[in-house]
Formats: sequence, structure tokens, C-alpha cells
Amino acid sequence: MSGSWGKNYRVTIYGESHGTGVGIIIDGLPGGIEFPYEYINKELYRRKPGKNRFTTGRQEEDNFKVLSGIFEGYTTGTPINLFIENKDKRSRDYSEIKNKMRPGHADYSGYQKYFGYNDYRGGGHFSGRLTAALVMAGAFARKILENMDIHIISHIAQIGDIKDNIFSQEEINDEIFLRLKDHENQFPIINEDIKEAMMSEIIKAKEDNDSVGGVIESLVLNVKPGVGNPFFNSVESSISSMLFSIPAVKGVEFGEGFGFAHMRGSQSNDEMRVVDNKIITLTNNNGGVTGGITNGMPIVFRTAIKPTPSIGKEQLTADISKMENTVLNITGRHDPCIIPRALPVIDNATAIAILDLVLERIKEDEGFKAFKRRD
Repeated sequence: MSGSWGKNYRVTIYGESHGTGVGIIIDGLPGGIEFPYEYINKELYRRKPGKNRFTTGRQEEDNFKVLSGIFEGYTTGTPINLFIENKDKRSRDYSEIKNKMRPGHADYSGYQKYFGYNDYRGGGHFSGRLTAALVMAGAFARKILENMDIHIISHIAQIGDIKDNIFSQEEINDEIFLRLKDHENQFPIINEDIKEAMMSEIIKAKEDNDSVGGVIESLVLNVKPGVGNPFFNSVESSISSMLFSIPAVKGVEFGEGFGFAHMRGSQSNDEMRVVDNKIITLTNNNGGVTGGITNGMPIVFRTAIKPTPSIGKEQLTADISKMENTVLNITGRHDPCIIPRALPVIDNATAIAILDLVLERIKEDEGFKAFKRRD
């Protein structure tokens, strides 16, 4: 029953939606790294609730505190503890769900996992509220990566049936790169012409007391070839492992993903060339990863986000205290579409996984050079 992840950039998440707060402990970094307070605040603002009509009405300031591991603006080399207090809690909204299990939520599975002792208010430890903790650790990792010239950009690839262009079909020029990297851009897409249609899809679901899901596509630039492992802790499995820690994620595909099922080898293989004394591939169907290891091309993947399970419609469920069938009307404040707020979570969760892999490669490089010196 561990809440820890990582080998080199290790994180331990804690807290509940309606508890005192949520937080994360970061371990594995040496002393002397500048701590990016403002950068973390900007990333937290991107996922902050209550900013517009597309998000939950819960009003949380999400001002974080450093409880340990940072002194005079730099890492000390000891574990870093970052914490956000929960302030806008309305636990009374959840009194009915103590025994009535919410469809699509982890109420019943969590009840079984923790023998009925789980905090059910707002989903407790299973809540998307804890993604604020992931964002803190991820933003720190992302800033470290950017100092290495490794960049992560994402866009809303799909809302309901409304689809944006995808990276494999679109040249990522400076204008698109800067627009998708902009902290102030709350609805990042490639094709601006479809923005109103996507927003309309969310509003229609909200007006129908329903919710809608979608897809986020991400791109990781400038990761050198040779990062990752061939079987366990491959690039795909490491990123996917971190992404599936996000409550709403139900699918991840790299490069062409499930599209490979419709292709022949002559179509799917990424042919290789030497350009400016550098190995590149003419296509990037494999999404920058072959054999679980980066090949120097951009890492491309898409993440499927399910519709928010808390909806205003009456639903069939079970009362576990009476062991009888019943109906449930969910109250409270919920997102009609989680995609805009999930996007910064995807970005920063990806940064945790990428930094963990990059730090491993740095150790491998140092070990190789040390042995070479002994020849």
C-alpha cells in the first residue's frame, strides 16, 4: 500500500480531498539546485479549480508551502516536502455517498481495499485533488529538464467528437511551440478554428447535467538517444506508469499506437538517414522510442481522459450498508470536462517520469566514463 514512485527522482504523495491538505515528498536530488517557486506557482494555476465555466466551482488558492528540504532558495540534498492546505471544503455534499457507491468512482474498490476505513469525502485519497501534489513535484522536474533544453508541450487533441490536428501531421514551428508552452493559455490547441466547437461541446454536456471526455497529446523534445531500458522501466512503461496514477486516465498510446494494427511493416517502419552528422528517422511512427529506449526523435504520446464520473443525472447504484439496490443523485461541485485542468497534470507527471529516466542515464554515462578511465 505504497504511495511512492521513482528510482532516481523519487516522489511520495499524501493527503485527501477533504483532509487537512495534500502534499508530496521529493527525494533523490543533490544539494544546490535552485528551487523554482514562481514556476511551480504558474503550473499550479494552470490546474487550479474555479477559474472559468468549464471547471468545478471549488475555490482553492493552491498556495503551497515548503515544509523541508529547501534553504535560502536551494535544495539541501535532504527530502523536500511540499504541502497545500485544503480550505474550500464542503464535506456535507458527500454524506450520502458513505454507503451509496458512486458509479465510475473508486468508492467501492477503495472500500474493499482499505476494509471500510477509507476517507470517502470527495473521493479521499483517490480524488483528482491530489494531482495538485503531482503538479508541484512535476513542475520542479520540468524546470530542471528545461535547464537541460528538454521541453514538454501538450495540446487538447480531442473533446468528445471534436478533434484537433495532431503533432505527427503538423510541423511544430516556433509560433505553435510558444503558444502551447504559454502558462496563461488555458485551452491550448493547434488549430484555433475549432476552439469554439470544443468549448460548445463542454457547455452542452454541462447543461445536460452530464460530462465529456477527450484526449491530450504530448510531445517531449530534445531527449538524447539511449535513455530508457529494453524491458522493465522502458520509456513507454515509465511514462505510462506515472500517467496512470492520474485518476481520470484510461488509455495511453505512443506514436501511431493502435494505428499500427492497420499498417504493414513497410508503412510503420521509421526509415533512417544521416543528416548533418546526426541520425534521424524520416517518420516518427514509433513516437521517439524503439526497444523501450529513446532514439533521438521527439517522444509523442496521447492520453485518453474519461468523462468526469460525478454528474447531475440520477444513476443506479448499490447501498453497501443495506446490501440493496438504490438510486443516487450526486451533489457537490464538479468539472463538466476535466481535460483543460488535466493537461498541466499530464505535462508535469510526464516531467517526473522523464527526469527519473534522464538521471538514470546520467549515472550510466558517469559509470561508463569511470570504467573507461581504468582501461
